[in-house]
This record gives sequence, C-alpha cells and structure tokens, in this order.
Amino acid sequence: MIYKTSCLLLLLPLALIFLDFILISSLAKPTPVTSLNVLTYGAKPDGSKDSTKAFLAAWEVACASAKPTTIIVPEGRFLVGNLVFQGKKCTDAPISIRIAGSIIAPEDYKVIASSRQWILFDGVTNVSIYGGLLDAQGSSLWKCKNNGGKKCPTGAKSLLFDHSNNITINGLKSINSQKFHIVIDESNNVNIHGVEVSADADSPNTDGIHIDKSHSVNITNSRIGTGDDCISIGPGSTYVSINGIQCGPGHGISIGSLGRSEDEQGVENVMVSNVDFTSTDNGVRIKTWGKDSKSFVRNIVFQHIKMKMVKNPIIIDQHYCLDKPCPKKESGVEISNVRYEDIQGTSKTEVAVKLDCSKEKPCTDIVMGNVNLAWQMVNGSAQASCNNANGLAKHVVVPFTPCLKRDLLLT
Repeated sequence: MIYKTSCLLLLLPLALIFLDFILISSLAKPTPVTSLNVLTYGAKPDGSKDSTKAFLAAWEVACASAKPTTIIVPEGRFLVGNLVFQGKKCTDAPISIRIAGSIIAPEDYKVIASSRQWILFDGVTNVSIYGGLLDAQGSSLWKCKNNGGKKCPTGAKSLLFDHSNNITINGLKSINSQKFHIVIDESNNVNIHGVEVSADADSPNTDGIHIDKSHSVNITNSRIGTGDDCISIGPGSTYVSINGIQCGPGHGISIGSLGRSEDEQGVENVMVSNVDFTSTDNGVRIKTWGKDSKSFVRNIVFQHIKMKMVKNPIIIDQHYCLDKPCPKKESGVEISNVRYEDIQGTSKTEVAVKLDCSKEKPCTDIVMGNVNLAWQMVNGSAQASCNNANGLAKHVVVPFTPCLKRDLLLT
C-alpha cells in the first residue's frame, strides 16, 4: 500500500506537467483566419466589368463572421462604383483587406461625383487595409472645375472612414481623387502608415489626408503630393501625430480652416515632426475664419522640419475667408501654446514667417526655437511679419519675429 501511494505521488507531478502542456498548447493555438477572395464572388480583374456587387458580397460574409477574416483583392484592375461597407451589423471580429491589384472608378466622373464618397466604411471596428492602388480617375472633373464649368459636381472623396474605431491603413496608394483622397471623420484610434497620395498640382480640393472630429490619429512615413493640403486637420480633432512625411506639391500641412460656424469644436494636442516640404504653397499653417467663434487651437508642436522653396514656411492666418463679400471681422478662435522647433530651409518669398493673429483674441504662448529660414531667391535674409501675437524666441530664430520676446536665459 505504501509502495502504491509512493508511485502515485511520483506520478502526480508528471500528470500536472502534462495537463499544463495541454493547456499551454491550446492557448498558443492561433485563431483561424477565414480568407475570402473577391474573385469567388464574381469580381473580374479586367478593369471593364463592374465588380461592385462582388466586393459587397465578400464584405457581407466577413462582416457576419465571428472569426478574423481576410478579404483578398488579387492582382488586376477591378472596376467599382460607389461602395458602402456598413459595420452596424458586424460582429467586430477583425477584418483585413489585402489588395495586390488596383481598384478603379468609372471613367465617367459623373457616376460617383454626386456622392459624398467613392468608398465608404461606415461604423466599422477593427478594419485594416494593406497595400493596393485606388484610382478615382478624377482628372476630367478637375478640368471641368478649372475651366470654370458652372455645372461641375463637387466630386467624391476617394476613401472615407466614418464613425469607426481601430482602423489601420498600411501601404495604400491613392491617385487622381475627385476630391479628398483619404478622410477620417468622427473616428478613433486610426493608424495610417506608408501611404502614397498623388494628384496634379492644379487639381482642386484634392487634400491628401483630412481628419475631422477624430481622436488618436497617427500618420507616419508617407509621401503626399496634391493640389491642396497634404494633410488637413478639421474641427473637433485631438491627439493627432504626424511623423515622417514628404509633402509636395500642395498647400502644406494645415490646422483648419476653423471657426466657419460659431459653435465649431476646437483642435488640440497635435504634433507634427520630421516633415520635408518641397515647393509647397505653405509649410505649417493654422487658418481660421474672420468670424465670431467659440473654437480654439492649443497645444500644438511643429518640430524637425525642412523647407525647400516654400512660399509660406510658417503661417498663422486668422483672416481666412472664401465668402464674397467677406465679413471682415476678427476671428474669435483662440490660438495658444504653439511651438515651432528646429525648422530649417528656404522660403520662396521674402516673408518666411507670418503670424497674422486676431485683434479680438491675440495668439498667446507662441514659442520659436532653432528656426533658420533664408530667402532663396536672393540667397539673403528673409523677413518676419507679426500681428497680435506674443510669446518667446529661444536660441536661434531667423528671421527674428518681432512680437516674440527673447528668452534671455537661453541666449
């Protein structure tokens, strides 16, 4: 009896180890991923047959799955009209869309131009897009607008995420959008990495990436050249990080315009780092309407930036207006705690720094440090213009901005 008991005691640890091994093995087993190829649902990679229904059919299956799903868009050219991927009935299991080929819009711009967007993800969670090309074929609409056509439609944004969470866009290329290329609207936790955006320099309103009423948006290591802002940040956006961007041609990186309506939300906690601007109309810009407003811009950092032949490298414009006639009021948007650090390069115009702030609510706590901008045309000294702003100049600030006080502790 004692012998049997001893054996059992010896075997007990081995049994426990075996059970642990089974438990660990079951935990380590990866969750199976379902793969759906759009060809299975009738998509044709010839660029001529409409594949809209096939893409939506694949989405419906992925949306209903309780397991992670990958939608595969293989090599080829896939013609699609307006695509609306609804997330309200989805399980919120991760959906990955991997694009090896190109998704193209109809050549006739009128087919999608009356819509708000070409491709919409509405109310989705845990969606990722990897690779691929979006070609909205918007050049004929640009021509219509540039020739003063009165009946030209506004145009469709190429890719819109609306009311969505936990979004990744990685390695996507977007070209020839009718309007904005990529829009993040009322969404949270968005990561955009390694994208390329391209449209002609004279293409109207073709912002590369636009952020509106969104939180925790990160844009990294991307190349953007368009006819409008490379990146624009609209009202109600917070905790936006922009890093490693090549911008040009285009209108630079803009916060705003803000304050068009009186009760518009503000923008705060934005960091723009490691950006190269080449031959853009603006570098880093804050623009607000000359109207009554309760909005604000605060806690902004522009740092480690290179300018090459930029018309307005650093600009705050609080008298922005597209209305005719303009109300000619002072902006009510409060701008505070804006830092410009380590900004180097050349200006295409003599005035390299322009702080045109509101008389009603002057800009406060503007800080510049290690800013060195030259006027390229004459290889000489650039100038700074400053109205209704105050703050500090630290270390080297060229051109010196007269409304800023020298920080004597650092000079």
